[in-house]
Amino acid sequence: MKAHDALYIDGAWRPADGADVIEVVNPADEEIIGRVPAGGALDVDNAVRAARAALPAWAATPPAERAARLAALRDALVARKDEIAATVTAELGSPPQFSQTVHAGVPIAVAGSYAELAAAHPFEERVGNSTVLHEPVGVVGAITPWNYPLHQIVAKVAPALAAGCTVVLKPAEDTPLTAQLFAEAVHEAGVPAGVFNLVTGLGPVAGQALAEHPGVDLVSFTGSTAVGRRIGAVTGAAVKKVALELGGKSANVILPSADLAKAVNVGVANVMSNSGQTCSAWTRMLVHRDRYAEAVELAAAAAAKYGDRIGPVVSAAQRARVRGYIEKGIAEGARLVAGGPEAPREKGYFVSPTVFADVTPEMTVAQEEIFGPVLSVLSYDDEDDALRIANGTVYGLAGAVWAADEAEAVAFARRMDTGQVDINGGRFNPLAPFGGYKQSGVGRELGAHGLAEYLQTKSLQF
Repeated sequence: MKAHDALYIDGAWRPADGADVIEVVNPADEEIIGRVPAGGALDVDNAVRAARAALPAWAATPPAERAARLAALRDALVARKDEIAATVTAELGSPPQFSQTVHAGVPIAVAGSYAELAAAHPFEERVGNSTVLHEPVGVVGAITPWNYPLHQIVAKVAPALAAGCTVVLKPAEDTPLTAQLFAEAVHEAGVPAGVFNLVTGLGPVAGQALAEHPGVDLVSFTGSTAVGRRIGAVTGAAVKKVALELGGKSANVILPSADLAKAVNVGVANVMSNSGQTCSAWTRMLVHRDRYAEAVELAAAAAAKYGDRIGPVVSAAQRARVRGYIEKGIAEGARLVAGGPEAPREKGYFVSPTVFADVTPEMTVAQEEIFGPVLSVLSYDDEDDALRIANGTVYGLAGAVWAADEAEAVAFARRMDTGQVDINGGRFNPLAPFGGYKQSGVGRELGAHGLAEYLQTKSLQF
């Protein structure tokens, strides 16, 4: 049991205003493993005031010094890597190896990348007879999700600090223990008091108070499109900058010339990774009708191999949501070829790796984000038909294209309405911009494009 009784505000651990707490449940066995304060509006106000007070000095800190603090933060995360991985496994249910390599490893790489960018970024440039300054936006309200608890924190906090902004973080209530570890690492890294603040709490209470607070200059949110719309409305009314990384229904387009077995196997692995709780997962597999039957057979066999290798989904509510979508798919006429809605275990929030065949583009399972280990396999007639299906949702976050000829795959990818496309299984790049088209969001994260979200420009003419 990890019981935390304080919030990290103005460089110190302070008791919350109220006595309410959030209990953290291990989704693998449904046991309570931790407790954190349920911060409220007054706690958010205290944190924002601390961030505003720290802003002038931090914004004036030379980029090289900000870079040094970020490098120290990276080192502090490295020292905690095993503890981070174990904590994510406990509160999210992620398999230990995945927690080590992805949940702990990727954020360390991202933190390191911003240490380098903070030192190298041209915060001042000459354009004609003008000097253009890139200045921090101000106080950032960061609201992060539970599916990649540390990565999503680092992807917001690290560029904000590199830019010279100060931050108030409200992490997801399902996975707050990882955020506590991050705050400890920030403190150890010597980040000045008030530059980073942590308020654990419920979204409708602490999250809403943060988004609405007049002392916050930018709200960066990752989560569902429905909540993103509400935050967009609040920030729009206040003419406040917003960055939204929202839902996805990404297409994995396998062109006729592709290595079908490789494309299908990698595609299934992509969907089952993190128990399907990835906004950029390729949850729609598009295969030419001439190879469709073979692809379905391969996908079913690949999914069956996962069995107990994937962890649970994060909560009972999420399990019910995913099962509901599976039942909806069956009711609408999709053919179940692997998995199903039945519970694979008596205890824990587990969902069987599931594959649907005979899915048509208008079906619910082909249109809405399920956020679980569920794959829909669709057929297409030709490339134009494949493009129509791929672009035929309200989302546009990610995707994939496979072809024997790389140029053929790239040509197709250029026509996709989505923010990121992997060609023939291209590996993750922490410096490449990540973000969506359409209802998948506004703005970008990671690399120089992610840093730019936290900067505003001023021009001096002389």
